[in-house]
Parts: sequence; C-alpha cells; structure tokens
Amino acid sequence: MLEIRRLILLRELAVRGTIAAVAEALNFTPSAVSQQLSQLEKETGTQLLRKAGRRVQLTPQAEVLVASVGEILDTLERAEARLQAAATGVSGRVRLAVFQSAALAFMPATLRAMAVRFPGVRVEMVQREPEEALRETWARDFDMVIAEQYPAHAAPHHPGLDRRDLTTDAIRLALPPAAVSLHPVDSLPGARHMPWVMEPRGAASRHFAEQLCRRAGFEPDVRYETADLQAHIRLVESGNAVALIPDLVWAGRDTSCRLLDLDGRPRRTIFTAQRLAGAASPAARALREALTEAVQPPPP
Repeated sequence: MLEIRRLILLRELAVRGTIAAVAEALNFTPSAVSQQLSQLEKETGTQLLRKAGRRVQLTPQAEVLVASVGEILDTLERAEARLQAAATGVSGRVRLAVFQSAALAFMPATLRAMAVRFPGVRVEMVQREPEEALRETWARDFDMVIAEQYPAHAAPHHPGLDRRDLTTDAIRLALPPAAVSLHPVDSLPGARHMPWVMEPRGAASRHFAEQLCRRAGFEPDVRYETADLQAHIRLVESGNAVALIPDLVWAGRDTSCRLLDLDGRPRRTIFTAQRLAGAASPAARALREALTEAVQPPPP
C-alpha cells in the first residue's frame, strides 16, 4: 500500500510548484522532501518527477496520483465534518483568511459572537490578499476565506470551493477635503491631473480603477502604491492623492474625504468560500452564520 504522507507531498508539489516551497509550507528541509518523493517513486515503480532546468515537473503518472490524493483528502475532510456533526456540541478549529477592510468591518463582532455562542470553536484568522487566499483555501492552507470581486473582474475559480455572497458595497471616488485640495475636482474626469494612490499591480482593485479611468478618457498618474487602504485614506485626507475606495472601508470611522458617486454606481461583491468537502462542519457553518449576522449595510 502506498504511503499517504508521501502522496500528500506529491500533491503539495503539484500545488506549490517547487520542492523548496513544499519544504517551507510543511516545515521540512528540501532534502527531506526529495528523499520522500524518491521513496514514493520506488514504491510505485514509476517515474513521477523529471528535471526541467533547475526545477522538477510531474509526469503524467504523477498527475494521476495527485488527482487520487485530492479525492482521498476530500473523503477524509467529509468524514471529519460528519464526525463533528455527530458530536453533542459545536467544537473544532476554523482557519480563516480575510482581506484588510473585511477584517476591520466584520471580524470583531464575528469573533465576539463565536466566543459567546461557541466557546469550543477556535477561529484562527490571517490577513491575505483575496486572490492569494482563494488559492490557499483550495490548497487546504485555510478552511474558509472572505474574498472580494470587483465589477467586470471575476474572482479566480477553483474547483471544489463553495462560494456564498455576504454583501456588496459601493465604490466611490475619494477626494481631499476642500481646505487642503490643490485642484478643484468634482468628477472622475476632473481627477485626471491629480496624483493617484492604488493597490499594487495584479490586484483586482487596481485593474478596476485603471480601466475606469481609461474609460473616462485618461491614464491615471499612479504615484503611490500600497495594499493598505488605511494608507490610501490618509493620503487622500492630507491632500496628496485621490483614490477609488469601497464603502466598507469607512465602517466605524469618520473621514474628511469628499466622496463622489461614480457613473453607473459600481459595487464590489464580498463573499465567503470554503471547500465543499468541509461543508458539513458545524464549526464552519457557525462561523458563516456569525459572519452573515455581522454584516451591516455600508454607511451612506
């Protein structure tokens, strides 16, 4: 019989791409990972890896094994969820990935509700960018993710993930207060000569913002890049930049920014996703319910 731990290492290599990445994720040394995979080749009597420059690639035979390992892990996860469901109380661990503004807006109330109602559930939260977190949830680094989708920019699809919408929020143009503004602006086209702050390239929000500006007839002057939306706000409030900011960011805080509605009133969708194999987990179900209750309409 094949050793399941070695099979899992092979799947991790398929997911993460390099032996070094597998070693880092699982707290192994690269040599230990290589030795275990070599042993798996001996057990199967089949070549599973081949050299491709400085990296290794999986053979077609290895891909067959990887698909089977995914099915085995799904079966084990379903069995664990059913076992938890058969218990008298709700307990267990839920590893949650969440992006910054959702963490600030939703998680304090959600975590408080979970602690009061389900003290046997341990919620572990890590901040991640949404696209990265979706992949990591599919790869089993997390049990659940809170992610976002911008208009005309579909979030990545990963098989076996159950997505449920939580809420939507408006995206508006944030302008400096009149007292510190160097240029009078009252529309998106009017911001063509202003410095912009945006998230780094590759982020869905960056793609959305650039496309919106281009449809308005100009290329934005992106002088400042940061994934921290709180930094965006400070730059706008101080008169140094303009930005496109979703309403969720304003939850629980006041601002001196001037907020302008955009043509078409675009909205961002915020959703949760978890593996279908773990859908029966009472702990994960309780967390989703607490999140739903914590969602409040965005401020006007």
